[in-house]
Amino acid sequence: MRDTIFALSSGAPPAGVAVIRISGPGVRFGLETVSGSVPPPRQAVLSRLHDAQGMELDHGLVLFFPGPKSFTGEDVAELQIHGGRASVSAVIDCLSRLPGYRLAEPGEYTKRAFENGRMDLTAVEGLSDLIRAATEAQRRQALGQTDGRLRDIYEDWARRITHARAMVEAELDFSDEEDIPGSVTDRIWPAMEQLRSELSDHLLLARNGEIVRDGFRVALIGAPNAGKSSLLNALAQRDVAIVSDVPGTTRDIVEVRLDIGGHLVLLQDTAGLRDSDDDLEQEGIRRSKDAALNADLVLELRDSRMLAEGRFATSLIDTESLIVWTKSDLLNDSTFHTTDGEIPVSSKTGAGLDHLLNRIGLYVSELQPGSGDVLPTRTRHVQYLRESLEELETAISSTMLPIELRSEYLRNAAVALGKITGRVDVEDLLGVIFSEFCVGK
Repeated sequence: MRDTIFALSSGAPPAGVAVIRISGPGVRFGLETVSGSVPPPRQAVLSRLHDAQGMELDHGLVLFFPGPKSFTGEDVAELQIHGGRASVSAVIDCLSRLPGYRLAEPGEYTKRAFENGRMDLTAVEGLSDLIRAATEAQRRQALGQTDGRLRDIYEDWARRITHARAMVEAELDFSDEEDIPGSVTDRIWPAMEQLRSELSDHLLLARNGEIVRDGFRVALIGAPNAGKSSLLNALAQRDVAIVSDVPGTTRDIVEVRLDIGGHLVLLQDTAGLRDSDDDLEQEGIRRSKDAALNADLVLELRDSRMLAEGRFATSLIDTESLIVWTKSDLLNDSTFHTTDGEIPVSSKTGAGLDHLLNRIGLYVSELQPGSGDVLPTRTRHVQYLRESLEELETAISSTMLPIELRSEYLRNAAVALGKITGRVDVEDLLGVIFSEFCVGK
């Protein structure tokens, strides 16, 4: 018989309330032992909790969720008790002494939900992301995934491919029957071409989904003492990077996470770009250039005093960038003339910072999904989507191949989609995915 698992599913004590979750075949026995009875399904009942010897441990609310209509698909119970360390420890110790009971492993509740068909893999990943969501965009994306919207898309595509294969098999096996539809070519390949277009468009949005989940990268690039570290600190509203008049102070990437308009933005301070014989500084400069190449937006910072002195500024990098003129407080309005689209700022006075944040927010919002849209967010999603698209394109374009071989390519396309949702064998992935969860999930 399968073990009955239990764990603290709320935050670490001390807290006002602690929630202990139990799942498995021994839930009813455990409730009878600890609280004296099994409460009516989905009703919170105030109970006194005792150990097997009758010693009172605490009192709190007890809830019972019979399987299969529970989170894990098994019988599930929740004990909502006082959140002191001693109370939690006493109840946990009591449960650990019950036969067939053991502490849950990280992600084991969610794993059982997957194994019992209560969640697919995309929903599992969405739940993990929802727990970690720090911005509104991340919350919306993760919630849509947890609700099964991504699964619905992929299962619909797999169903349409399966229908096409069924039409092929019908023509091959029953070509002499009058009730079999006409030419397969006339019926399924236009539909598969439409599906190919949908899949291709979906893949184009993969980078957008990655940005929602992992953040929009903004690299601050410029010469030494251009004000990069000061701007980073000003935007973060705290001292994150060391600010010094000595050129070359920043040697490594300093990253800060910002919430701009409900979107996660990763702001990166980099080493100043210049010619240097110092090996350590050269490595910092190399990393700066890499950061610019990998960024979603590059802010090239220039000292505003160059404008007043009439010096011509050339770009220090080949990457397209947004020009930001720093130290604007050192100039007066009559000497400050910038090109349209360039932004003057002062980290000292705060002038122009709101304008800069708004501009960054506009760049991020252009890459965000529309209302109700849900995007692929994981590397494995993209891998299997590309695999499915390749198999589908081969099936469509291989017009000289026998129809049964083209049907096999269609099968491969559907299998790749099934790997995303976990409907086909993905055993090697499960350990990695469920390891992302805490013990109580």
